[in-house]
Amino acid sequence: MSGEVEFRRVVPILRIFDVAKAKDFYAGFLGFTIDWEHRFDDRAPLYLQVSRNGLVLHLSEHHGDGTPGSAVFVEMSGLTTFHQEIHGRGYGFMRPGIEDAPWNARVMEVIDPFGNRIRFSEAKG
Repeated sequence: MSGEVEFRRVVPILRIFDVAKAKDFYAGFLGFTIDWEHRFDDRAPLYLQVSRNGLVLHLSEHHGDGTPGSAVFVEMSGLTTFHQEIHGRGYGFMRPGIEDAPWNARVMEVIDPFGNRIRFSEAKG
């Protein structure tokens, strides 16, 4: 075999159980764009993609696509601005703070309505 292995991106799949709550959290609260939605037919579970500034997540109602309570770690910049932005939306179910992490970073964790955690981490200095 020849050639180098190249990984281009990782797209976490998070399990959801309520489309309206998922859209309210990811688009309404976190400011993601809903890129596309897919169902095999009108009664099939929904599979959709949301994204924001290079971060792409897949959300799925399909059994076996992820486990509720999963965690996604996101390295980013602009954490304070993001924090202020989401707090300004007045989402009634979550008001995350920013904490100092032992790995020389600041972290803000959000938990979606299905128990999935997203840890937004920004390196210090």
